[in-house]
Amino acid sequence: MTPFLASKRILLGITGSIAAYKSPEIVRRLRDAGAIVRVVMTQNAKQFITPLTMQAVSGYPVHEELFDVQAEAAMGHIELARWADAILIAPATADVIARLANGRADDLLTTLCLATRAAIAIAPAMNQGMWKYALTQENIHQLQQQNMHVFGTAEGSQACGDIGPGRMLEPSDILEKLNALFATGKLAGLNVLITAGPTHEAIDPVRFITNGSSGKMGYALAEAACEAGANVTLISGPVNLEKPQSVEWISVVTAQEMYEAVMRKVADCDIFLAVAAVSDYRCKTIAEQKIHKDQSVATLELERNPDIAASVGQMPDKPFMVGFAAETENVLEQAQAKRQRKKMDMIIANRVGSGMGMGADENEVSVIGKQITHLPFMPKQKLAREIVDLIAMEYVNKK
Repeated sequence: MTPFLASKRILLGITGSIAAYKSPEIVRRLRDAGAIVRVVMTQNAKQFITPLTMQAVSGYPVHEELFDVQAEAAMGHIELARWADAILIAPATADVIARLANGRADDLLTTLCLATRAAIAIAPAMNQGMWKYALTQENIHQLQQQNMHVFGTAEGSQACGDIGPGRMLEPSDILEKLNALFATGKLAGLNVLITAGPTHEAIDPVRFITNGSSGKMGYALAEAACEAGANVTLISGPVNLEKPQSVEWISVVTAQEMYEAVMRKVADCDIFLAVAAVSDYRCKTIAEQKIHKDQSVATLELERNPDIAASVGQMPDKPFMVGFAAETENVLEQAQAKRQRKKMDMIIANRVGSGMGMGADENEVSVIGKQITHLPFMPKQKLAREIVDLIAMEYVNKK
């Protein structure tokens, strides 16, 4: 029912409302959907529900203070803002709505909202008179103008005895609306072909040539493209990752196998993302038996593997093509040259080494298309969604 919440990092903000009694249920449902949840509580929220309860249901310590020395040493407010795929404030009181509308950053929760690039959603909860009050409605309108999402409210009986609008939506309704935030539809109906991971080129029956690619970026892009409504085919080299849901998954080992799989599928795709770190060379002769170390120097004769991206670039009716350039120096210059040489529409340039790029869970990149867009250091899942947004924009503009 909530397919896009799997593996999403959700930061739940809880403010001082009686509706906070529903917050543990929201966390439970999010975790059942596969999301990772961390909780931020305001001081007033702790009058209604305890941090210990929220720690128990989320599985993580609750964040309460803006100036927390221990938190800053591990995951400070900026790191927490970067961590989140979405921030959900449920319940959201009239007070926090007013502070957000005016750009206040006087506690941890509001500071996170100002610092994050993630989607922000609020589920208001208050007395019907407070909800109807003109300034509250102006504040809600102001938040919507800032691209914050407002879930609700519902109507019905309230804790104070009044009847009317202002009730927080039920947890199931909140989850459905939160799930919909990730379903952008920006690539709806398009066929997207993605390569991911490394390739293995055999030396003998037990050894092979490979590289440090983990496949994480390619798999994250496959998930992001699915969320954007695309029909995704993922051609993957050997990785230790779960197969993404809702994709056609093709497993290969060598560069030649990946080349052949791409050539079978590429004519039917609208967008091709060449993300895999394909081995440039393979052994000209593969030893039939294990090579033993009985000589001080061993020589391998290598031959070129087919260049998948270049081959696609030479097609007369080629798809919109996006490549990747992992470089250790002169990153932008090398990427620009590769883009032109292989006739790519866009290229994603990133520096590798020192915990960045291959194998890492986070990265920062420059997206080179009609213009250059720098995407700062963030988890690869978030990075993938921003890259897909940029691809969708350039694809539409090119057409």
